[in-house]
Amino acid sequence: MKSPFGIALAGLFSTTAYACESCEHPERDVVLTRNVRRMQPDAQNASSLPRAPLSWGQVNFLHTTDTHGWLEGHIKEKNYGADWGDFVTFVRDMRRKADALDVDLLVVDTGDLHDGAGLSDATSPNGELSNPIFENINYDVLTIGNHELYVSAITYEHFYNFSRHYGDRYLTSNVQVYNPNTSTYEYIGKTHRYFSTPKGIRIMSFGVLYDFTGNSNASKVIPAAEMVNQTWFQDALHTHEPIDMFLLIGHNPVRPSVSTSTLDTVFNAIRAVHPNVPIQIFGGHTHIRDFAVYDDKTTALESGRYCETLGWLSMSGLNSSTYTGCANPAGVTNPTMPAIKVNGSSTATGNFTTSNTTSNLLYSRRYLDWNRLTFEYHAAGSQVSTFDSSKGLNVTSNITTTRNELNLTSLYGCAPQTWCITCAPFLSNGSIYTILTKALSATIVNDTRADISRLIVLNTGSVRFDLVKGPFTYDDSFIVSPFTDGFQYIPDVPYDLAVQVLPALDAGPYEKRSVSPALSRRDFGFYNPSIPEQDDCFDPPSTHAQGSLSKRSPGRIVRRETTVTPGYTTTDDFGTDGDDTIHSAIPDYTVPDNFQANASFPTNGTLPDTVDLIFLDYIATDVLTALSGAGASYTIDDVSYYLPNSFTTNSYLPAYAKQAADWQADVPNCPVGLGVGYNDTATA
Repeated sequence: MKSPFGIALAGLFSTTAYACESCEHPERDVVLTRNVRRMQPDAQNASSLPRAPLSWGQVNFLHTTDTHGWLEGHIKEKNYGADWGDFVTFVRDMRRKADALDVDLLVVDTGDLHDGAGLSDATSPNGELSNPIFENINYDVLTIGNHELYVSAITYEHFYNFSRHYGDRYLTSNVQVYNPNTSTYEYIGKTHRYFSTPKGIRIMSFGVLYDFTGNSNASKVIPAAEMVNQTWFQDALHTHEPIDMFLLIGHNPVRPSVSTSTLDTVFNAIRAVHPNVPIQIFGGHTHIRDFAVYDDKTTALESGRYCETLGWLSMSGLNSSTYTGCANPAGVTNPTMPAIKVNGSSTATGNFTTSNTTSNLLYSRRYLDWNRLTFEYHAAGSQVSTFDSSKGLNVTSNITTTRNELNLTSLYGCAPQTWCITCAPFLSNGSIYTILTKALSATIVNDTRADISRLIVLNTGSVRFDLVKGPFTYDDSFIVSPFTDGFQYIPDVPYDLAVQVLPALDAGPYEKRSVSPALSRRDFGFYNPSIPEQDDCFDPPSTHAQGSLSKRSPGRIVRRETTVTPGYTTTDDFGTDGDDTIHSAIPDYTVPDNFQANASFPTNGTLPDTVDLIFLDYIATDVLTALSGAGASYTIDDVSYYLPNSFTTNSYLPAYAKQAADWQADVPNCPVGLGVGYNDTATA
């Protein structure tokens, strides 16, 4: 895979000398393009290159969040095809680059490691095999997510194994677990960490989960408002140790206007004691790219989901008497943005106690697409022959072996097109709910009641991700719907009552597992809550303008793809230039909170008198409430399982794939699409 381009770059980077001053001449940039091979055998190549090299400051951060088991990468999406082995190599190379630049680099994760892909979800408990793969990254600090707390067995796996691997770097400031050996609640990780970076920056760090209430009885989540008044927290704030910066991480939305976020509570508690110490925040949970300004010394970064995004933040101007590195490393661009929103206001939406002295801090943020081409470009000179590391290759091999051992590549059928959650209008040809209603009608059948008309109601929160054209495997069954909710029913419900359930559910409280109602419809879309809500196609702005460049320029080399591909187009408090790779926007349509299928209705077009009303056990109480509102008097005693409870939301699409003729037509040689946002839909 060597090329003259790669060899030339190797020479360029080998002669670069780093010093503590900045140089940047964008007017001299050379624009080049190239392709690159993939890591997992069945993954696709990326083709869209980053817009420009990253800016480096005194202290720099790589941020992951909401990986949800996607450590193999997105096999059928070219923008996100890197695997965890590629990331291992990238972290190694970026740490080497930080050393060469004489600056700090910290690597951070903010939780949710399960419920999203087969690598994590095909074992019991979830994460049994994926967590050890995840642990190949030597994170500096990381914290827990709500998906580590739903199931007691998963919580204890994190308590007994995961937390011990990371030791004092795993911060669970407000999350405790019941220890059966001591009969007491104990913190799963550590409450806080005080440490110095390799270059001498002294940091106090906390890890705070939002006020989650859906955990099992094995754990306890302490509300943030209560946590900030606890003795240990106040002692940490009033320590006699000098603090150059607070590092606040959390599985927590970074934008304070999101109702579930509690980061502002912790921020205000810190500011009450330390009004002028910089606070850097990293969040998660809402699955979006976002960057929020709190005050002139505080910003907050959230870095997407599902190994689609790797967050980058750099900052300079930090005042530390013990810092021994470069203030403005040379050979690279340096941060230039003060912590001020581009629209002129000084803070994100929220009630803050702000700093009261002038700030010299400058920032840069970037959202990197999770692919090997991006990693190579930023790690060094994009030389394929030199990017791989033995550890990274071993991790990649381990992922491949584990996928095979778990039968994740077992083929059920070929998805003949791409169906997505929000990139097409609800129930249109490209909407995932169109194919799911068809699959439900065909597979949710009790043989003893097959001739009885039925209505089948599911919450849209049971659908986790898009269905991409190509092989539909055991792994994909987890990707589309990793949850194991069973199908219950009430027999012989009058049709005029049953038909009122769906609109009643949509009008009532939303049943989603993990996201606030304000974000429920856009949880997995390319959406930023700092942008006003829209009812139809959402198309955020992006910057596409590129100036003409001199062919003989002696300046730095910037490789940029000439064809813009569909992907993230993000707007945040610093504007529209945060996406590392320029993309065209993917449409984002609203979807209702629930959807419905029907089957065995009269063939003459009339409506049945009664139906079997089928629904997920997860929403059974909501269905009973809806029926009560319609004037019915059903109770939980009237509810039973329509199918064995082993047939779940994770089962019906595989069953459909095995029986649908158009899904079987190309087996085993399934045509593969390009991913969400591309025109991979059927014409019919």
